[in-house]
Amino acid sequence: MTLSATPRTRLRRKRERQADDRTALHAVLDEALVCHLGLVDPEGAPLVLPTMHARVGEVVYVHGSTGAASLAAEREVCLTVTLLDGLVLARSVFSHSANYRSAVVRGRARRVTDPEEHLRALEAVVEHLTPGQWDHARRPDRRETAATAVLALDLAEASVKVRQGPPGDPEEVAAGDRRWAGVVPISTVLGTPETCPALPDDVEVPEHVRGWAEQPLGRRSTVRVS
Repeated sequence: MTLSATPRTRLRRKRERQADDRTALHAVLDEALVCHLGLVDPEGAPLVLPTMHARVGEVVYVHGSTGAASLAAEREVCLTVTLLDGLVLARSVFSHSANYRSAVVRGRARRVTDPEEHLRALEAVVEHLTPGQWDHARRPDRRETAATAVLALDLAEASVKVRQGPPGDPEEVAAGDRRWAGVVPISTVLGTPETCPALPDDVEVPEHVRGWAEQPLGRRSTVRVS
């Protein structure tokens, strides 16, 4: 399936970097652990919230506190995700850049009120961030569930922008110029699990955590919730 091409999602600059494959959108959302949710707060001021998310099919869920007025009602939002893959060092300062994959999703987010969907969304967020923990840890009780708000945003209106490759110095700059240019890769790697000091010394790190810890995020095995 292809991505939408609406006036709000069509790139105006660097159009050659726009991806038109919906699987590219899914890949960016699935790899990222943090998104930013932009909205207008009840006082009419712009607000951008960093939060956790999870994609289930063609819907992305974000969660927060039920006490947050910004998450209390259906509203127009803009959700963004950026994965930084490298710093691009060129021969000219003007041509410096970055290799990245980014996604922008726009639409009207709805507050999830159905108990079954609410629970599935919480499971999706937990499994997206920490695969295997939904079955390992204690499930949320009634009080904890009531304290957690979930917003659902359809992926119908979205765009993906990708920059990859070496520096793009103009030919007249690159020709005969021996100053170093290239790409410094960036990767996010999960570290060695650190056991909670309140646990007895003989409690081992569970196998499902050992399986994805100390791996680059892009290679981590995740459990998708359908």
